[in-house]
Amino acid sequence: MGSANGLTNARGGHPLFSFGVITDVQYADIPNGHSFLGVPRFYRHSMLVLQRAVKSWNNNKNLNFAIHFGDIVDGKCPKDQSLNAVKKVVDEFENFKGPVYHMIGNHCLYNLPRDKLLPLLKIPNLDGGRAYYEFSPAPGYRFVVLDGYDISAIGWPHDHPKTLEALKFLRERNPNSDKNSPNGLEGLDRRFLMFNGAVGEEQMEWLDSVLRDATNMKQKVVVCCHLPLDPGASSQEPLLWNYDEVMDVIHRYDCVKVCLAGHDHEGGHSIDSHGIHHRVLEAALECPPGTDAFGYIEVMDVIHRYDRLKVCLAGHDIYDGGHSIDPHRIHHRVLEAALEYPPGTNMLEQME
Repeated sequence: MGSANGLTNARGGHPLFSFGVITDVQYADIPNGHSFLGVPRFYRHSMLVLQRAVKSWNNNKNLNFAIHFGDIVDGKCPKDQSLNAVKKVVDEFENFKGPVYHMIGNHCLYNLPRDKLLPLLKIPNLDGGRAYYEFSPAPGYRFVVLDGYDISAIGWPHDHPKTLEALKFLRERNPNSDKNSPNGLEGLDRRFLMFNGAVGEEQMEWLDSVLRDATNMKQKVVVCCHLPLDPGASSQEPLLWNYDEVMDVIHRYDCVKVCLAGHDHEGGHSIDSHGIHHRVLEAALECPPGTDAFGYIEVMDVIHRYDRLKVCLAGHDIYDGGHSIDPHRIHHRVLEAALEYPPGTNMLEQME
């Protein structure tokens, strides 16, 4: 499906643009530990994963930018070290020879409040702490970065209206005294946990406006969010509280082709009912020494057919579908994102 250097494919396409991806670095200068499910976590090694990512991206020499999908430091980072830990990881990202775009995750907010975090991550801080924004890396393309903790019990002041709204939301849906516990919750209700959040009404209106504008400009859109937006690409617990409402807005338009996320450390991939690809990236934090979780994505121009995304991820990336592995342990899989298919095309049939 791809050459070893990831620059061409069997159909003779060439990338319109390319970008590096990594998520859930969750660095902390503490010994290795485990998640609440017992999964090993390598807090110091994650910095080495990031360093190798930046080196790989720079060696590629064809990447236009990089995106980190949230959780820059871990919640177990000693709070007197939080500020310096965030700065240390940001400085490592700054070694990349191109722009780096960040989004906030729950572990970011365990360490620093929004007013301190957003300037460090160079997230445009507009209208009192909002952390959603957009950018256009190439003609005809737009990236939309959502703030999945817009409505959240973490990160805002304790008496902030968005904190109070989130706490009320959780009380109505999660009967446990520990709001991070899914005990007794069934199915998709297991997402109603304090370490998740929601997109608020104002952000939802902004998203609708952006997608309407992209449609009018005939742009193709990639949506990015720390929290997954489709149950098929993720386990139930990490989903955005109101992922269904967000997807209702997205499905009003044909411009969104791919949704990318982090948060669910095992990663996943799905194609929803409208043919939109959802790719959840694996966490750098949970890479044992000697393995990696980072990569790059190429938006491919395949002449006379359609644009495609080729995802090249290093080390411990695992796919349920077909893929190839080159001698450098880079996994190649082409996500046929139907960037040029007309509305109503059945992508599952096209991929068979």
